[in-house]
Amino acid sequence: MLSLPNLLTLSRIVALPFLVALLWWPDWTTGYLVAFVLYCAMGITDYFDGYLARSSGAVSRLGVFLDPIADKIMVAAVILVLTAQGVLRGPYVGDLHVIAGLIILVREIAVSGLREFLGGIQVSVPVSRLAKWKTTFQLVCLGALILGKGLPEWTMTLGSIEANVPHTVGLTTLWAAAILTLVTGWDYLRVGLRHMD
Repeated sequence: MLSLPNLLTLSRIVALPFLVALLWWPDWTTGYLVAFVLYCAMGITDYFDGYLARSSGAVSRLGVFLDPIADKIMVAAVILVLTAQGVLRGPYVGDLHVIAGLIILVREIAVSGLREFLGGIQVSVPVSRLAKWKTTFQLVCLGALILGKGLPEWTMTLGSIEANVPHTVGLTTLWAAAILTLVTGWDYLRVGLRHMD
């Protein structure tokens, strides 16, 4: 049933190709600014589809199925495109920031598989408060990385290094998200191991 929450979830999936297209050219600052606005709109729909579904009692199987998929493909697509365009590069460690993105992607795939396994044996794994913080850092970091490419003039000098402020915030919160990803991923794995022979 296509309720309003489900339509909001579907809108994120439909908007994803447009977001990817806008991110494809890293030197197109206007495209990155538009991408930032679109990304924020997609994040807002992520909040409201769940809120409306719970508050109106319109939680549906379709929504339960689509919502995590929409979230994961949005995060995965943005990380992959930003990596391909060299955005996950920064001072001191260069391309090693890609490892933080890789940690997030691997965890998303592993937890999805674990949830599928546990669902098959009727075991529910609630989302922890720490996992919500992980999601928050994840959304902030990707938004900041997009904004940094849209506003290249927002730079400051730290010693001998000139750093773009949103980009630096994005890389910092990317690592925070990666660390929380490892912690929450281990928590999910411990629950899963209790139900494995």
